[in-house]
Amino acid sequence: MEIKRIEGRKVAGLAALLQPVDELWYSGEWDEGIFTHTAAVVGSRRMTQYGQRVVEKLVPQLVSGGVTVISGMMYGVDQAAHRACMECGGRTVAVLGFGLKWPGISTNDLRFMDEIVKKGGLVVSEWENQPGTLWTFPMRDRIMAALAQEIYVVEAAAKSGSLITAEWGVKLGRKVWAVPGPVTSKVSEGTNRLIADGKAQMWLPQQQISLSLKDRDTNNAEIYAMLQNETLGIDDLARKLKRPVEELGAKLSLLVLSGEIIEKEGKYFLGSGNWVKR
Repeated sequence: MEIKRIEGRKVAGLAALLQPVDELWYSGEWDEGIFTHTAAVVGSRRMTQYGQRVVEKLVPQLVSGGVTVISGMMYGVDQAAHRACMECGGRTVAVLGFGLKWPGISTNDLRFMDEIVKKGGLVVSEWENQPGTLWTFPMRDRIMAALAQEIYVVEAAAKSGSLITAEWGVKLGRKVWAVPGPVTSKVSEGTNRLIADGKAQMWLPQQQISLSLKDRDTNNAEIYAMLQNETLGIDDLARKLKRPVEELGAKLSLLVLSGEIIEKEGKYFLGSGNWVKR
């Protein structure tokens, strides 16, 4: 891959950073148009099947709207986002937490980077030869937030690096979205907390709306009715209600957080006060 350099001040979005980026090393055909409409899609390296499903729904929606998908090229949600974007015919930008010429880049990652470039995307880094360390990835996160107009956090543990990207997004005035997940999932602790703290709006498939945990959707009545007589897992509920697992999972997470239903060992039952009169 051919590697070039551009001054940070010439890159849209980076000027807003208090910690300036002097230069960016990059591979690919530099085109300012790639940054016209951008969204960062980030998340856990320990991506679950739920997270994979979310990426497969979210990214095509973004690409169909002419949005460039930005991510950090680590395994898990990052690489899934890059991959989904390319499969949809979109362009993606990978922001590295190490130098583009660092000898420690794995063969698989080099191949992936090459694929991104060949499909019209960019691979960028603040450094030329810098190894990946504990401090370089948070520095990378600020660049992703600056380049993006919106940030989507798919899955994140309580201390996930993806939360750093979200925090930078808040500081820079970017719109931050988080995908709610099962309250029993470690990799949803961070996303659920972003929503509960009001730092991110909740993202659901086919709709991007801000919902309060206190809002009670009238459609919840059918969930309450199902759980009145038995405890059910999410797959059973989805089948009985004929609703997508992803949509139902988000709804159940909010109802658990608000105390309206209770989850134990993967089964859901009604909290006190939500019994439906028969």
